[in-house]
Amino acid sequence: MKLNTKDIISGAILIAIAVVGLWLNMDHNMGSARRMGPGYMPFLALAILGGLGALALFFGLFNGPDPLARWTSQEIIFLIGGAVAGTAAGLVAARMGGWPAAGWNSLGIGLFVGCLVPSIVKSWRPLFLISAAFSLFGLILEPLGLMAAIALSVILSAFADETHKPVGVVGLVAFLCVLCYAVFIYELDIRVPVWPQF
Repeated sequence: MKLNTKDIISGAILIAIAVVGLWLNMDHNMGSARRMGPGYMPFLALAILGGLGALALFFGLFNGPDPLARWTSQEIIFLIGGAVAGTAAGLVAARMGGWPAAGWNSLGIGLFVGCLVPSIVKSWRPLFLISAAFSLFGLILEPLGLMAAIALSVILSAFADETHKPVGVVGLVAFLCVLCYAVFIYELDIRVPVWPQF
């Protein structure tokens, strides 16, 4: 066997995320393909994620060697700092009451803060800034609506790439807003707020 460490670790992380997501999704009604419940699409997406993780892990056993690069002390410090800051932010949000403590918002706040801290380091920026954008989307979808959630998460994730151009980001925001409105609101009639709820 020629181990590819990167693929093995990536596959294991994808499988772990899928398992945790499927466990969290157990409270939702599945429904059927004809009448989907709120747990159907997350189940499908997480099952596909787990399958892709298993494929990456399996092929990682044979297509090596590709060892992991050594992390710098700065990368390690900011990664640990992100975990500490995210945990602290989530615990503080859970005790605040109101919107920060409602539902899964405290977890989302913790993930958002925990991803922003390591993204200070240039090498971590693509991974953690895009992850922060996902957390931001989930946090602001209900209060600010679909259009603002798309716009803010795309703008945040654009900073992960130093070569992004503002015109391209604006074009992508406009395209995604129109596409998501046409697919999810108009065609599928999904009940999420489109505009801010004040």
